[in-house]
Amino acid sequence: MTPSAAPALFDEAFDPAVARDAEGARELGLRSLSLGINALQEVTAAFDGALGEAFERAVDLILGTGGRVIVSGIGKSGHVGRKLAATLASTGTHAFFVHPTEASHGDLGMIARDDVILALSWSGETAELSDLVGFSRRYSIPLIAVTRNAASTLGKAADVVLELPRVRESCPHDLAPTSSSLIQLALGDALAVTLLERRGFTSARFHTLHPGGTLAARLKTVQHLMHGGSEMPLVHEDALMSEVLIEMAARRYGCVGVTGPDGRLVGIVTDGDLRRHMGPAILATPVHRVMTRDPITLEPHKLAHAALELMNRRLITAVFAVADGRPVGILHIHDLLRAGIA
Repeated sequence: MTPSAAPALFDEAFDPAVARDAEGARELGLRSLSLGINALQEVTAAFDGALGEAFERAVDLILGTGGRVIVSGIGKSGHVGRKLAATLASTGTHAFFVHPTEASHGDLGMIARDDVILALSWSGETAELSDLVGFSRRYSIPLIAVTRNAASTLGKAADVVLELPRVRESCPHDLAPTSSSLIQLALGDALAVTLLERRGFTSARFHTLHPGGTLAARLKTVQHLMHGGSEMPLVHEDALMSEVLIEMAARRYGCVGVTGPDGRLVGIVTDGDLRRHMGPAILATPVHRVMTRDPITLEPHKLAHAALELMNRRLITAVFAVADGRPVGILHIHDLLRAGIA
């Protein structure tokens, strides 16, 4: 195509007589959103009937196999399928996307007998899926269909049919996949989250699969960020305040933990405690007369964003992490800020 031909081709696709006024952009957007919300409400209502029952069977089928979930689809359903495969994989369900055309040219070899195929087709008559569907039937590989037509070729072939309601597209011509793609995506997310919960997928495992970015920062635990061992500012409860001042100046956390004979944390001395007890005799004062007993503490496995919430709520800048009452680390609010928690 030559550059001069391109404008003429695109001009044929538009009719100025039916063009909407740009000033109505907000109203047009709201109408589209409303149609999308209505579509989601229809899916929610369908869960009370056949869709909900099929959803339960699909979850049990996936959990009952030892293989992976092979997601496939073409066009907009394919784009939704790629996202669904990624969401499943990141939440504890082994999954990947196979393009149906590539499947017909060798990628069927990626599918094993103990896998489950999840095929998305709004019409259920997508010709490109035929080889994948035939392969699943030939080798008795479970097939789950996501379609609006259970009576379609795909629906009739499937072991489980997740039949979505026939929703109105937000496209004014009721043609462009919009509302339909939205409910496919929502159903896929519901499936992934349900499998996540049924498998007992923990936040620690989530962090293992999401080591980068803001999400990783939110999933870090206190143990990831705290300072332990010799870095902790600690004194024994028999110490004098002169030792506390030296320890506080050396560590620069703005506080010092106080331990008892058994190593348990029995108190804390903060810069606020120093101001309240400042006087000529402060250096010779036993620490137990100045410290705050039963200090605020955290368990090391707690999420770091929970530590930030605690610090903000209690108006403190540092907190000790304890295990069985004994200090194992100290966390400063600056550690959280550097890690991108805030």
